[in-house]
Amino acid sequence: MRPKNTSFLPIQNREPVSKLIAIQIEKAILTKKFLPGSKIPSELQMCKQFGVSRSSVREAIQSLASQGLLKVIKGKGIFVNEISVESVTDPLHKYLTLKLEREYVLDIVRARQIIEPGVAYYAALNYSDEDQEILAKDLRTLRNCEGGYSEFAKLDTLFHMHLAKASKNSILPVLLEPIHKLNPSIKSFVYANVKDAKEKAIIWHKKIYDAVIKRNPEGARKTMQQHLKIAEKHAELMLKTTQKRGK
Repeated sequence: MRPKNTSFLPIQNREPVSKLIAIQIEKAILTKKFLPGSKIPSELQMCKQFGVSRSSVREAIQSLASQGLLKVIKGKGIFVNEISVESVTDPLHKYLTLKLEREYVLDIVRARQIIEPGVAYYAALNYSDEDQEILAKDLRTLRNCEGGYSEFAKLDTLFHMHLAKASKNSILPVLLEPIHKLNPSIKSFVYANVKDAKEKAIIWHKKIYDAVIKRNPEGARKTMQQHLKIAEKHAELMLKTTQKRGK
């Protein structure tokens, strides 16, 4: 018989127990039965509700904690973690870093060609006064950057991430975050190996900014398309240059 006033159902299928427990806990979190920051039942309470051993419950909790869904605070209990963009995108960034081969440079540029013209379009429609100030500051910082190629590449990437936030589409920054985390290392190679790439980056960022601030969505879209076409040519040139040096 199921105990009254419990959060979870007893486990019927005993193989593998910890995975089945984790599935139920995850479902309870995703259906917002337990909200971010809230405390879930203790290990002992869950043992009784699931009808399993403490080791199985503990293993399930550890699995969900490693995924970033749960947080165990010693002496206080088990809590639903506050999910951030980083906790969602970091695993994908690690996957891309480990799996992609040398040619991924062009794959990334072409993925951006699919997504970012739309980002510029909606940024032009939806940006706020605060977004305008942030983007203008990004441009000034980029133009005045006295650091090396790596620093310049980080500032370049930051402009694009702030543009995604200015679109007011909550999904776009999440989609672009793992892609743009790879960008500084790629762009620093481009700037180091392609003549006038830095100067062109400043020019095209300014053109994108101008189209966005004028609330010209089609102009912003087309300008971003042109910018990323040049970025593709620069990436191809960088690959050819580094390949020749490697021979």
